[in-house]
Amino acid sequence: MKIDRLIGILSVLLQEEKITAPELAEKFEVSRRTINRDIEALCKAGIPIRTMQGAGGGICIMDGYRVDRTILTSREMQGILAGLRSLDSVSGSRYYSRLMEKLQTGSSEFVSGRDSMLIDLSSWYKGSLAPKIEMIQEAIENRRLLAFRYYAPSGESSRTIEPYYVVFKWAGWYVWAWCRKRRDFRLFKLNRMDQVSVSDQTFMCREVPMPDLSNEKIFPGGIRVKALFDPDVKWRLVEEFGPHCFAETDDGRLLFHADYTDMDNLIAWLLTFGEKAEVLEPVEVRERIWHIAESMRRVYRKPMKNL
Repeated sequence: MKIDRLIGILSVLLQEEKITAPELAEKFEVSRRTINRDIEALCKAGIPIRTMQGAGGGICIMDGYRVDRTILTSREMQGILAGLRSLDSVSGSRYYSRLMEKLQTGSSEFVSGRDSMLIDLSSWYKGSLAPKIEMIQEAIENRRLLAFRYYAPSGESSRTIEPYYVVFKWAGWYVWAWCRKRRDFRLFKLNRMDQVSVSDQTFMCREVPMPDLSNEKIFPGGIRVKALFDPDVKWRLVEEFGPHCFAETDDGRLLFHADYTDMDNLIAWLLTFGEKAEVLEPVEVRERIWHIAESMRRVYRKPMKNL
């Protein structure tokens, strides 16, 4: 991908005094003509690059720009490399690892043995997620429309979008896009997208606002939950809501308070605790769980059918 190669070339130029186009072509496994186009793109982006022909010539960043070589400190570069490595956990390839090795070239400061950060961005859906991300990235780079079937709590629908960013947030993957159906920017969860296809039709890039990824925006609350939990599920409450979401009662149980957004999701979450959770408020949630438990009891009291 061109943007990755441009970042790699810039990193090499920041680390090396001078390098030739054939050396860059070999390092990034592309033609010399491609390297020349990349250097031209970097110049257009405002990076002051000098090229010198003949013996002893090569490509370098102009002397006045060398102060910027200190922008990427060893710790910052380690963070970048960890981020690149983490993308391989999604893609299922070594593409970013190879890019990382190229970024490390020529600098003993960035030896992989000093790495102290490992990030795995994959999920249970890695097999279906990787090709979906790749397809969306292709659509973003080539400014092509994406079409898919979308499954949301409100129902399912066919959508056509202008994709702009792939986002990883709340342990899930999303695409930030202009939805042609809703005539607005929307955040679509990748695991809810099916039958994804890249259209031959292109689109003109809009003024794109950054998505509001704050918890208050996505999870605005509205349902005040009060429940009692058995002490042996404390680890789950701490993991999901933090250590200050409950208070220990005299009988050892945990009095839990939280704001929740979606009633159905709240009930589904509470049911995962089985008999280890008792809802106190809202009364509506308590009643709905009672009806669900009664329905389940009737289902399991019936003789099992042989299928």
